[in-house]
Formats: sequence, C-alpha cells, structure tokens
Amino acid sequence: MATVIIGLGNPGGEYAHTRHNCGWMVLDVLEGRGRFARARREGPAKVRAGTVDGFDVVLARPTTYMNLSGRAGVHLVRVLGVPTSDVVVVHDDVDLPFGRLRLRRGGSAGGNRGVRSLIESWQTPDFIRVRVGIGRPAAGEDTVDHVLDAFTLAERQALPAILGRAADAVAAIVREGLERAMNEYNRPPPAGPEGAEVPAPGD
Repeated sequence: MATVIIGLGNPGGEYAHTRHNCGWMVLDVLEGRGRFARARREGPAKVRAGTVDGFDVVLARPTTYMNLSGRAGVHLVRVLGVPTSDVVVVHDDVDLPFGRLRLRRGGSAGGNRGVRSLIESWQTPDFIRVRVGIGRPAAGEDTVDHVLDAFTLAERQALPAILGRAADAVAAIVREGLERAMNEYNRPPPAGPEGAEVPAPGD
C-alpha cells in the first residue's frame, strides 16, 4: 500500500512562497527526486502517485484553504483506503526555530489550523507529522501575518537545504519507519541550516 503524504498549504499564487506553504514546498522537493504520474484531482485535493527511493507514495495537496484541510484528509483516506495512522502530514510550525524539524505521531494541533482541521475531521490526532520550523514572529508582528508573509532574504538563502532535509526526513519515514527517522531528524545536524543564525524578520 502506498504511503499518503499530505503537504499543507494555501492555494493561489499569492501564497506560493509564504511560510505557511512549507508543506507544499517539501512535496515539490520529493517530486523532483522521484518518479511521478501527472497530477490529478482527487476530491478537494491534487494528488500525484509515484515512488520515492523505490517505495510507492501518493503526494497530496489540499486545494482548500489551510483551515479546511480536513475535507481533503477525509476524502483521501476513504478513497485511497489508508488508515489515518499511516498518513504523513508535512506542515509549518511557528513554535520551532526556523529550520528545525520535529517528527512525531499524535499530539495537539499546536496552533496550526490545517492540522486542527485534520484532527477534527478524522476525529483522531493519531497521524504522523513532519513539522518544519518557521520561527516566531518578530515583536509586535501578528502571527497570522507572519505565517502568510514571504520568507526574508536570509531565510530564502537557507531554505533549499532546510526543505531538502525535510524531504529526507519524509523519505526516511517511508523507507525505515517513524522511530528511526525521529532518531535521525529530531536532532539538529552537526552543521547545516539548523545551526545557521538567521536574522529575525525586520532585522
């Protein structure tokens, strides 16, 4: 059975390069590494079936706005016949420093409206998350404005390596299972994007 990987984000060109679309960006990296069929509509989502490291996966992007992601989640697990416990959800997280990754199963939504929508729609928090840190907003900046804003220049320079490592983490989950992937990717690497000093927005 193929692993379903849902990347959270908002549709529309105005959101394409914003912090809230990290989930979609990680799927872009995975698509560049694997072999995938053309995108097709599957209810309120666009999906591409293919392989990553020789393992079958389905990459899914909800076509609703972030706070309605659960509509796509419910449809996908029903049509694709997968348990929610096997679904991998990739999303941004303001509670992690920029560039840090955190892999886990279950837990709260942590303020992410897309994750909250999935939990409410699936009626369970039991699914795998790959959280990509985008950092807290600058003093005086609203959190909503922060997540819907574009990355700073310094962040954009570090972003390819960060997204690449997040894609590595997803591939490791598919290939080796969550526990092994957590052991590798829940700690910062000796050197690399997670150790870089990135100025806060407005600096």
